[in-house]
Parts: sequence; structure tokens; C-alpha cells
Amino acid sequence: MRNFSKRPVSRQFGFDRGQPIDRYFIEKFIEKNQHLIKGKVLEIGENRYTSLFGKEIDSVDILDIDLYPGVTIKGNLETGENVPDGEFDCFILTQVIHIIYDFKEALKNAMKTLKPGGVLLVTFPGVSQSCKTREYGDYWRFTGMALYRCFSEIDTAGDTRIESHGNLGIAQAFLEGRAVHEIPKSLLAFNDPHYEVVHTVAVTKKNPHPQINGEET
Repeated sequence: MRNFSKRPVSRQFGFDRGQPIDRYFIEKFIEKNQHLIKGKVLEIGENRYTSLFGKEIDSVDILDIDLYPGVTIKGNLETGENVPDGEFDCFILTQVIHIIYDFKEALKNAMKTLKPGGVLLVTFPGVSQSCKTREYGDYWRFTGMALYRCFSEIDTAGDTRIESHGNLGIAQAFLEGRAVHEIPKSLLAFNDPHYEVVHTVAVTKKNPHPQINGEET
């Protein structure tokens, strides 16, 4: 009989062992869409992905609910308080929405920050251990089907590309807190839609005044 472990090897998602498995897929997603990280960019908490993958950057702002060194905008995505309106060409929002209870309002407000034609690069957990702390809650896990429904209900969401990543082995390793270097590369390359570990979404904000024959309607 197989021995089942009562405890993970890491309760920090594998951060203390190397690159977390979900971050492997997230960074592949950001790299794939790096041509969209340009102009005026907004990121949450730090400018990690803008600095790694951004091209032709005019400026970078950092949004968070609290002020600390590096944060340029103290705003609340859930309530919309002090959230900029129509200012950014790209908003990078990774693994944040699940810690916000009213996630639908948070996504609407995330879209609000963008200029028409701007792009939201956002990721969501599927299968995952909890990240609940004294400072933050942990409310949601998502399926690809739920995300399709959710974005279809946001009026400002235009072209939306949703991808889900994972398989049984990836889900097991991620729940255990394994890091990327501890699992075979062949496992990372295989996708099984029955085991959605992480979701990546690129959504473009609609232009409220589309042009026809060079003129706005």
C-alpha cells in the first residue's frame, strides 16, 4: 500500500525550495505576452514582471492596498477606491484575485484601469494549497469554465484568451510544495484539462468608440 504524507514538503508553495510550479506557468504566460507589456504599465506589489519582460516601457506604477516602499498607488481593487481610470496600456495581475472576496468587482475595477485597447494579464489558482495569513484571506479557486462565464459578464472585456495548465502529477507536486527543478520536464509539458492547477488570461479592453472607415461611431 502506498504511504500517504500528512504534511507537505513546503507550506510556501515551493518558494523556499526554488521556483514554485505555478510560477513556472505564470512566467511562461508573461513571457509569451511580453510584446503587450509596453507604454504605461501597472503591476501589483512590485514591478517584477515589468522589469523582466517589459518592452518599450514609458512608466511603471505599483498598486497595493497598503503603502510601503515602491508602491505608487494606494488603491482597493475590491471597492474601486482610488483605482485609476483609463490610464494604463497593460496591467499585470498575478495570483491576487483569489484573496479578494468580491472578485467580480475586483476584475471590473482591474479592467477600469486600462485605456481602450489596453491588456489585462491576469492569473488565477485552480488546484492549490491555501495562502491564508493574518493579513490576507483566501477565498476562491477557479475553473476555466467559471472564468469564461465571468469575463463574458464584464462589459468592458473584449478579446479574451484563457488557458489552463496542469495534470495529475503537476497537481500532486504543487500541493506537496515541490519546486520546478524537482519534477521531470516532460511532466511540465503535458496538459490534462481535468487537472487545472493554474489559469492564465489575457483580456483586451473594448474601445467604446470603434472606428468605421477611419471615423469614430
